[in-house]
Amino acid sequence: MALVHHELCFGCGRTNLFGLLLEVQPAGRDAVAGRCFIKQDHQGAVPGHAHEGLIAAALTEAMALACGEDVTATSLEMDITGQAPVGSYLEVEATVQASDYAGARASASVSVDGKRIASAHGTYAR
Repeated sequence: MALVHHELCFGCGRTNLFGLLLEVQPAGRDAVAGRCFIKQDHQGAVPGHAHEGLIAAALTEAMALACGEDVTATSLEMDITGQAPVGSYLEVEATVQASDYAGARASASVSVDGKRIASAHGTYAR
């Protein structure tokens, strides 16, 4: 079953047609994996490619879903190594690195056609 914050969430909401519509599922202990489709509306400065902020949103959304309910991002560090063309699927994986009562640290990566295009580390507070 897909993990969702709520139906209007920009990242994972099923009824927010302007959002990512990211679908992730548990992928082992403290991990999630899934994908979203890069739509024409997601373009950034490079015509025909996703905006970098959209890539960041996919990474942080996956990490937040991996960390569990009621977390809020407090820091994000991202490395971009490629582009996500419009019309492609963005494949996302996230794993919790450490977790306690106050929050969690996680890492994530996104790929297109099996090629990693970005990775991130984030901190989340409960």
